[in-house]
Amino acid sequence: MKKLFLLAAFALTAMLTQAQQALWGGSQIVSPEVHDNNTVTFRLKAPKAVKVQVTGDFLPTQKIKTPFGEFDGPGYADLVEKEGVWEWTTPEPLKPELYSYTFLVDGLRINDPSNVYMIRDVQSVTNVFIIGGERADLYKVNDVPHGNVAKVWYNSPTAGMKRRMTVYTPAGYEESGKRYPVFYLLHGMGGDENAWSELGRAAQILDNLIAQGKAKPMILVMTNGNISQEAAPGETSNGFVAPSMQLPKTMEGSFETAFPDVVKYIDSHYRTIRSKKARAIAGLSMGGFHSLHISKQYPDMFDYVGLFSAAILPDQKMDSPIYQNFDAKLATQFAKKPALYYIAIGNTDFLYKANCDYRKMLDEKGYKYEYFETGEGHIWKNWRIYLTEFAPKLF
Repeated sequence: MKKLFLLAAFALTAMLTQAQQALWGGSQIVSPEVHDNNTVTFRLKAPKAVKVQVTGDFLPTQKIKTPFGEFDGPGYADLVEKEGVWEWTTPEPLKPELYSYTFLVDGLRINDPSNVYMIRDVQSVTNVFIIGGERADLYKVNDVPHGNVAKVWYNSPTAGMKRRMTVYTPAGYEESGKRYPVFYLLHGMGGDENAWSELGRAAQILDNLIAQGKAKPMILVMTNGNISQEAAPGETSNGFVAPSMQLPKTMEGSFETAFPDVVKYIDSHYRTIRSKKARAIAGLSMGGFHSLHISKQYPDMFDYVGLFSAAILPDQKMDSPIYQNFDAKLATQFAKKPALYYIAIGNTDFLYKANCDYRKMLDEKGYKYEYFETGEGHIWKNWRIYLTEFAPKLF
């Protein structure tokens, strides 16, 4: 009996010690450490490791082959060990940006235990940090009036289920009594209604642009473009299912067909300006594909259209009525003279040629659009830039 009591006491002491460490202790390693000159030091305590590397989007890129094409991926840097702590400092200052990274310990990918800030992108979870200054200051939470972000469930009769979206209302919305224009912002393949608010820093960007007087106060609606899903993985009645890019009914017309359900809900539950001139739609990659087809399918719904690294697929099977009579629908859309048709892409994006071909077709038909090109490829760095450029042009 005495032994059992001692064992129980020992176990309780161990648990309390762990709890105290979690509350008051934490890691003694500083990583990442951003220096005054914007060089960054990464550290990891791993005394038994043989090789430790860091990989992140601040390193020179390398080509990575995937089932979806060849992408630019981050390179690797070797950390040096001293007394069990591995360390590496960037040889040059990093430019202002939101960066992501992970460690590789003897080939095993792990997150930085000294950095609690992490973001999920489909199946990848990475640590993040910000180098402030220039455009990256728009990605930070600054001392400005803040809008509110809500996870909103709505009924989609067309999809046959209740679904979730993320809705941003600008600072002062609750008290103003005013009506606001609405910007619908769509994610890419494998993403969900959390993508733009978390990876894209959309709420921070709008807060800062509105506070600076560079963008008009607006409602921002970030939908889930995977029409077979209720909401983001792990946040539905399906439980903790693994995130995947291989989802049914993503680019075959179902989402576009059901999109008026979203607009109807927003117009009936928020103080919106219910007209074409006060609605915008834009999206990245798959969301650009959806934005292209939604805007031409419903030419009286959106006056502002943004295609960010859009998945323009000329060989798409045209089984759905959404994709049929493409030329005629596009002609109708442009005959109604949209206030802005905006195309943006990086010059090493695997979709670059398809976007060039689409622009050539628009040029041949005399359809007016605005084009913005950056360096690099199919990455969130570019999509955040495009949002900061597109939002000030609205309304």
